[in-house]
Amino acid sequence: MTNERIMIVEDEKIVALDIKDSLEHFGYSVPCMAASGEDAIKFVEECHPDLILMDIVLKGKIDGIDAANAIHQNYDIPVIYLTAYSDERTLQRAKLTEPFGHILKPFDERELRTNIEIALYKREKEKEKLFDHEKWITSLLNNFGDAIISTDNSGTIKYMNPLAQALTGYTQEDALGQKIGKIFNVVCDDNGKCAQDPTAKVLREGAFFGLDENTMLISKDNTCIPLDIIGSPITNKKAEVIGTVIIFYDITERKNIEKSFRCFEVAYS
Repeated sequence: MTNERIMIVEDEKIVALDIKDSLEHFGYSVPCMAASGEDAIKFVEECHPDLILMDIVLKGKIDGIDAANAIHQNYDIPVIYLTAYSDERTLQRAKLTEPFGHILKPFDERELRTNIEIALYKREKEKEKLFDHEKWITSLLNNFGDAIISTDNSGTIKYMNPLAQALTGYTQEDALGQKIGKIFNVVCDDNGKCAQDPTAKVLREGAFFGLDENTMLISKDNTCIPLDIIGSPITNKKAEVIGTVIIFYDITERKNIEKSFRCFEVAYS
């Protein structure tokens, strides 16, 4: 038996119920069924299916391709098209939504089951590739030469690399779920006032290079560390900002060199 949840989008009730019986016979669950593209988009949020069987020709203002496109833009859920139409224009539109399969009506149970199993297998392999890619990215960031903190768009910390942990004095376990200001405590060295919130600055201005003049990090053990800071937005496929990346590095050595150079100039002026 399997535990995958499959949503059926079909405006012919008898056909939809027949597909539902077949799916339940295969061992899948059918948490919801929709008869229009509008309902399909709405029900996705409610029932969180693992796969969608989508009829192309539907009642309502949008067809199955438009509904699948909207779902593809907002959710990572594979779609298999069910249709009695196979004209070239329809197929070209359908391809743009990157479906996991396409079944022509009428179809038998074996064809339906085979397409579902292939789609779910492909989806699982994609998840494995994504997981491997995320591990690669994490490994890269962990070994990056500068300190990195990433947040969501509310300023809640989602990741800190080892150098960021070393400079702030907080472990990633301490920091995850905390607001960035609680962990990344930065002040202006000239007046001791809190520096700008780097997440807010990214959301307000986009990428920035430098937070405030003479920015200092106050670590967990109250060590003062002069910093240079860079901030950049994280965006999704729709170019919406969903978080920030804050990169910072210790410039103590640079500050000491500048101080020595100024003393040298004064001595020989």
